[in-house]
Amino acid sequence: MLVNEFLENTTRLYPDKVALICDKKRWSYSEIEDTANSFANALIACGLEKEDRVAIYLENSAESAISIFGILKASAVFVVINPQVKMKKLEYILNDCQVKILITNSKKINETKDIIDDCKNLTSVMITDYDDKKTSIPEFKNPAVLSYRNLLDQHPAKKPPTKCSDADLASLIYTSGSTGNPKGVMLTHLNMVTAANSVIEYLENSEDDIILDCLPLSFDYGLYQVLMAFKFGGTVVLERSFTYPYQILDLIIKEQITGFPLVPAIAAILLQLKNLDRFDFSNLRYITNTAQAFPPKHIFMLRKLMPHVRIYSMYGLTECKRVAYLHPSQIDIRPTSVGKAMPNTSVYIVDGNGEEITTPGQIGELVVRGKNIMRGYWNLPEETSNRLKRDTRTNETVLYTGDLFRKDEEGYLYFVSRKDDIIKTAGEMVSPKEVENIIYEIEDVMEVAVVGVEDEILGQAIKAVIALKEDSKQTKEDVTIHCSKHLENFMVPKHIEFRKELPKTSSGKIRKEDLAQ
Repeated sequence: MLVNEFLENTTRLYPDKVALICDKKRWSYSEIEDTANSFANALIACGLEKEDRVAIYLENSAESAISIFGILKASAVFVVINPQVKMKKLEYILNDCQVKILITNSKKINETKDIIDDCKNLTSVMITDYDDKKTSIPEFKNPAVLSYRNLLDQHPAKKPPTKCSDADLASLIYTSGSTGNPKGVMLTHLNMVTAANSVIEYLENSEDDIILDCLPLSFDYGLYQVLMAFKFGGTVVLERSFTYPYQILDLIIKEQITGFPLVPAIAAILLQLKNLDRFDFSNLRYITNTAQAFPPKHIFMLRKLMPHVRIYSMYGLTECKRVAYLHPSQIDIRPTSVGKAMPNTSVYIVDGNGEEITTPGQIGELVVRGKNIMRGYWNLPEETSNRLKRDTRTNETVLYTGDLFRKDEEGYLYFVSRKDDIIKTAGEMVSPKEVENIIYEIEDVMEVAVVGVEDEILGQAIKAVIALKEDSKQTKEDVTIHCSKHLENFMVPKHIEFRKELPKTSSGKIRKEDLAQ
């Protein structure tokens, strides 16, 4: 199966059903399908060939979703770029994977005018809001500037012939790299279909689900909300962000949202709002979380606010989309666990020699086996070989996640730390997560990040950066006293800093590297 067939198959079943709600406009499945077909034919007319890369550099929009499926229908590879990306990184991505066509809007093309001519593989730039009379567009030496809307009008809504198999690339998702440059995660149709099927299975999605997506489509968590909904025949309400939380809550009620994917940053904002009990969340069926673990305190607050809602704590990484989930029936029993491997995926933990760990509680690196793991990193064979290795027992390629985990006696997984995040202080190894969980127990703490900073005596000292509720009276001394009661001495933060908010990536992850400066 191909990813674009999600849309095609559902259109045959529910042609008139609302597929997408965005910018106060409703799109039926047949409208999305016809528009994506027209766009695919436009891309082919512009010289796009099989597995050529097309970049989407837009905020969340109907054009973003339509473009993804149009690119796939043209047998090409889509690259959704974070709309907040800086110009140097944008130029790197466009050149790294030799993007042939760029889809953007008039504002962003004017912001990027200084780098476009340096992207030698770029042949066309398609502007979604281009108007010959009103839009000011810079002139370029190389790529042709085209109107997205005119292209749709000029090409038929007939599905072009498919040139792909499920072994071909569908997407490149760029994620942060250890060298400073982002890495392009290569995902085939099979990788993405497998991941989508597994997540849909454990969330028990159906055509009755209405998903609210406030996450950027450049983040695989946001992207898959659209892909999966189009597969199971649901409806996606696509928002640009969670910037105006009360408007989002009103939208949950108005559109009778059943599924709400969160990251901890959104949950922290949500739980600080006043008078939440006045909102009717009766239609909401489930909440999901990934990127970083929910603090137990936030889980309990959500459970109190929405006792009928199923909460899924999940773990995944871009290189395979999703790995594990905790069934909602276990959320009160083991709130710090990310559960067990999802359907069609298996996991195990290895020590430093690559030998499987079977002893409960022992910490090692998590390894993932399944059809959802990436093909590799684009143009990075060495980094690919560090992550993708041969399992000698099964002779299959498996993914070494770079994340440290432990299992309990019943086989439930617990995230400990990124291998690179472990703090080495006074000869001891400290998991930041363990310290963070203790600090989250303090009243008024909404967010906390623990990092290691250089120290002449300790090697690394523990630093806690904390965001408190507004008007909180908590002091640094209060934090130190609480930590001293619940942690060993070497785990008590030497440095404590209060901030109004913590720096985050576009996907809602706390930028710990900024805090360790």
